[in-house]
Amino acid sequence: QVQLVESGGGLVQAGGSLRLSCAASGRTFSSNAMGWFRQAPGKEREFVAAISWNGGSIDYAGSVKGRFTISRDNAKNTVYLEMSSLKPEDTAVYYCAASMAMYGSRWYADYVYWGQGTQVTVSS
Repeated sequence: QVQLVESGGGLVQAGGSLRLSCAASGRTFSSNAMGWFRQAPGKEREFVAAISWNGGSIDYAGSVKGRFTISRDNAKNTVYLEMSSLKPEDTAVYYCAASMAMYGSRWYADYVYWGQGTQVTVSS
């Protein structure tokens, strides 16, 4: 059974940092792109960042570029999202997702496996 499990969310003050982790089990994703999405209350799920199978191609949403860093460790079957200079508008449930493609996409429908999400709350 394939599982993606996010961790590292929490409550942080504006300007602070958090590091999210997404550990995969049940199969290896070393040949697959991985992505992070988020969903705030009353809003649609939105793309945050994506990383290709080998980390050579990375994409960020404009709203997080320069503040967030996505990375992966294929040996650990884990993807990370380092978040800094956090803003209250970054408050959302953050989801990790795995694609069947080698290169990432901004379209959530391109991702097959999803984690349960981890809450990130940024206070002003």
